[in-house]
Amino acid sequence: MESLKNISTDTLTAPTGDDENLVLQALLRSSRFSFVLLAPICVLLGLGTAWGTIASVNIGMLLLLFLVSVLAHMSVNLLNEYLDFQSGLDLHTQRTPFSGGTGFLPEKPQAARYVLWHALATLLATCLIGCYLVWQVGIWLLPLGIVGVFLVLAYTSVLNRFAFLCWAAPGLGFGGVMVLGAHYVLTSQFNSSVFCASLVVFFLVNNLLLLNQFPDIAADRQAGRRHLLVRYGVKSGVYAYGLGTLVVPVIVVAAVINAVWPVWALTALIPWAFSLFSLLTAWRYGERLAEHTPAMAANVVATLLVPSVLTAVLVLA
Repeated sequence: MESLKNISTDTLTAPTGDDENLVLQALLRSSRFSFVLLAPICVLLGLGTAWGTIASVNIGMLLLLFLVSVLAHMSVNLLNEYLDFQSGLDLHTQRTPFSGGTGFLPEKPQAARYVLWHALATLLATCLIGCYLVWQVGIWLLPLGIVGVFLVLAYTSVLNRFAFLCWAAPGLGFGGVMVLGAHYVLTSQFNSSVFCASLVVFFLVNNLLLLNQFPDIAADRQAGRRHLLVRYGVKSGVYAYGLGTLVVPVIVVAAVINAVWPVWALTALIPWAFSLFSLLTAWRYGERLAEHTPAMAANVVATLLVPSVLTAVLVLA
């Protein structure tokens, strides 16, 4: 948040006609649309856990949930892009398809103000839609909304300085806020199914961001970040990734044994197995993980497919 205090008045000036193409590029590239798919998947999982407890789906509310989740995800990506450029971090990262930033602002530094505009605009839209949902559903949704907005604003500028907060923040945003929030909007209550689902997403998404930090350890240390890998080292990061990986099947199996989920939920462990490949690769190569992007890709596949399979099972069961 300290970086936001240093915004000059030039940053907030309107674009000229020649800049219109740059404005669009700033939105499309810096919001990282290829990663935004995770947000609607989390909403769908909230729908899946709600499916057996509602007579019908409110399509209008569901569409608003998709929209607000995507806007929130875009906002945190855009703000991260802007602040990493302002701090100089983007000039030193080793870019992969999954980490190190997009490289857009180092190429087009004059677009920094447009990235910030989009970050603030998507956050404002997120807040407005969130307020409408609270008005429609009830005040008990508000704490989740407040946590979500805090995570968007604080992730890059504050939480990256605290190892365990940085580790837990992504999972809390997607598992805690999006999955629980979607379920509550659709049902006005919580149940054991959504808590199990939110925990699965919590550990998957924490692992997603944790593994993507491996190639950037040196650059993050130089920029003053103190996430888990910088603070405690690569081996500790691998242990944390392994713990997150192994907890997921425990949650799924426990939910099946206790009849929270049908036995077909065990099929979610098929895409989960991709995480094991990522774990073994991280253990072997550590900071050299950028040279082994298939392991990073496998991590993404597990994070996207496990909740997708769970959603399908919960809806079809």
